[in-house]
Amino acid sequence: MAIVGSNRKQAVTSNSRGRQVGRALFSRGSWAETSRISEILRKETVGGVILLVAAGTALVWANSPWKGSYFGVRDFVLGGQWLGLHLDLSIGEWAADGLLAIFFFVVGLELKREFVAGDLRDPGRAALPIAAAVGGMVVPALIFVAFTAHVGDGALQGWAIPTATDIAFAVAVLAVISTHLPAALRTFLLTLAVVDDLLAVTVIAVFYTDEIKIWALLGALIPLALFTLLVQRGVQAWWLLIPLGVVTWVLVHESGVHATVAGVLLGFAVPVLRSAKKKGETTEISMAEHFEHLLRPISAGFAIPVFAFFAAGVNFGGLSGLGRALADPITMGIIAGLVLGKPIGIFFTTRLLAAVTRANLDSALRWVDVLGVSMLAGIGFTVSLLIGDLAYGLGSERDEFVKIGVLTGSLVAAALASLLLLSRNATYRRICNEETVDENHDGVPDVYESRQD
Repeated sequence: MAIVGSNRKQAVTSNSRGRQVGRALFSRGSWAETSRISEILRKETVGGVILLVAAGTALVWANSPWKGSYFGVRDFVLGGQWLGLHLDLSIGEWAADGLLAIFFFVVGLELKREFVAGDLRDPGRAALPIAAAVGGMVVPALIFVAFTAHVGDGALQGWAIPTATDIAFAVAVLAVISTHLPAALRTFLLTLAVVDDLLAVTVIAVFYTDEIKIWALLGALIPLALFTLLVQRGVQAWWLLIPLGVVTWVLVHESGVHATVAGVLLGFAVPVLRSAKKKGETTEISMAEHFEHLLRPISAGFAIPVFAFFAAGVNFGGLSGLGRALADPITMGIIAGLVLGKPIGIFFTTRLLAAVTRANLDSALRWVDVLGVSMLAGIGFTVSLLIGDLAYGLGSERDEFVKIGVLTGSLVAAALASLLLLSRNATYRRICNEETVDENHDGVPDVYESRQD
């Protein structure tokens, strides 16, 4: 990806006398990288639409005369305690702990790919999305603390809830409003979300682990090591890899560390630079790409929507109950963190980095475009709901407030971002048209010709 500068000469801009005045932010990258990002976002768009339908269905069901059946299904316990392992989880917990492990496996693949072969391997190019992600995490957390510091009784445990960005929800909003957001801004949004996911995994592992069983954690290293050995050797046999992945997940779950961390560790194990093989022939895609192509549709089209279905269902209790929930400091802290904290943290961190590095914005864009993307990053859903469950307990009253806060904050952030981005859509359409002109008919738009890898 090309976030800070392009691949070649456009890494800097010059004035009329030819003197270098700084690097260009949000310039176009290579066509190969832009194509890859576009493919990922298309898949996330479909998944995001399914996610919205699943969440909407859950809300309608949870507030209908048949609400009892919804909560009955969500809280129905499956499994049991076998061999001393505590796997007696409700269906809602299986969705949060089990299905989201698939999502975090894909996150692990994307993270490693970015660190090894993407922007995050280059400190100069990675500086912007990493700094923006950190700013977009710190400010919402501080706002939440400001709203809940006086409450006591463990309210501050939810400080990380408004710090996450849901990329599937965000790109679904882009699809619905039909904005022609430039490739550089879409790339920034995706890279920001990738770093955001890494921070979220770290927060979950460090701050939401109450007690660790060392024997289970050490035991998880054995199947994880075997899985790593096989994928490093190019083995793709599902009947070997899936059992090892499941055993790793079970032992991490038993250890007390949230089981989704197992998904990230397994994703990190997959090589990025080794080519995948099929029927004895080497293909042009890496092992990481191979697994990502297989699992991203499952993650985006099934795992995340099912989790959203069981996590988003909240009974408002009528207008009075909704009013009481919206007036709660936890709810207000989440809404303010998502709607105000996220864009403030991301936008002003980006402006600060630009000032410190003497970087200039790409000539086709304006700072209002960066603000629009920063507001779009205020859509926190999947990981925010997961952290809410971990902070206050699934089904608790505060967990219900979390759901109302996350849903309300995400919808408000989506609406405000949509209004701002739509006001610039004519400019985005012009940039999009420039990025699709291919007079040579070689499959590569002319504006990317000088930047091919």
